[in-house]
Amino acid sequence: MFSPALASLTALTVHRYIPNEQLPPLTWVEALPRWQHPYPVILVTILIVSLALAATQAVWRWPRAWVRHTAPLVAGATATLCVWDLVTVKLDWLSQPFFPGPDEVFGGILDDRKLLLDSAWHSLRLLMSGYLVGVTAGLVTGILVGWFPRVRYWLMPAIKVVGPTPATALIPLVMTVWKDSFLCAVALIGFAVWFPMTVLTSSGISNVRLSYLDVARTLGAGRWYLIFRVAVPAALPSIFVGLFVGLGASFLTLIVAESVGVRAGLGWYLNWQKGYLEYGKVYGALIISAVFFSSLMTLLFMLRDRVLRWQQGVIKW
Repeated sequence: MFSPALASLTALTVHRYIPNEQLPPLTWVEALPRWQHPYPVILVTILIVSLALAATQAVWRWPRAWVRHTAPLVAGATATLCVWDLVTVKLDWLSQPFFPGPDEVFGGILDDRKLLLDSAWHSLRLLMSGYLVGVTAGLVTGILVGWFPRVRYWLMPAIKVVGPTPATALIPLVMTVWKDSFLCAVALIGFAVWFPMTVLTSSGISNVRLSYLDVARTLGAGRWYLIFRVAVPAALPSIFVGLFVGLGASFLTLIVAESVGVRAGLGWYLNWQKGYLEYGKVYGALIISAVFFSSLMTLLFMLRDRVLRWQQGVIKW
């Protein structure tokens, strides 16, 4: 119960009383009073909140299980921050400018919070545009390939050859086809999503139980009813796997796609700050990106559990 408080107190002691060996950069963080630096403020917050939760669970039973489950994880994360601070700022085993300490990284997030928020919004807009294009194209191609044998005969060899091509290898081609950098980035992300969506949708459609189709035909169902009211719902578990794989592929492509001339976004921000050797802000952008992508994946898993209630918990996140 008290492990987060112990970890944060240890981290505060290390940060306060062990002298700094790493030379700090001349940033706005250094001009602040010590008590206003973001890293110790975070540690003090963890200390206060953990003590409050430990006292609360002793009085009320309802948060006890959650506190017992979460406390070691918070303590482990706090200990990681302490080790990070120790090997960079305190001992200088990892030197500037490539390995800043946690105070500089969190300070960079605070310093550029408006720009990071704007970059996250542009990345979300670009990611969702490309993802929706790729999902739509993959669903159409997957249904056609999975349901119609002649379409599968002609398209599947081409898909096997073209699909595994890395989307980033197509940057020169899309920049030739479209002059608009946003459309280029959308096309790259859409292509990265299209291939796994096509393969997994077609697999789900072609593996629908024949008994489902026979019962529907006996009741007078036509072709389109069989496709959209029988085959597609039965293939939803496979389709959602394609959505997960495609979302992961879109994350990988997004950062590179934002280097084709896009003037905003997390990938653009990373390259911009790296050019100025502002690695504190680079690591801050990486933290924001990790939270951003993890949140989107969590939302997709929540959607899956809601749509496929009978398979809730089969794939855990």
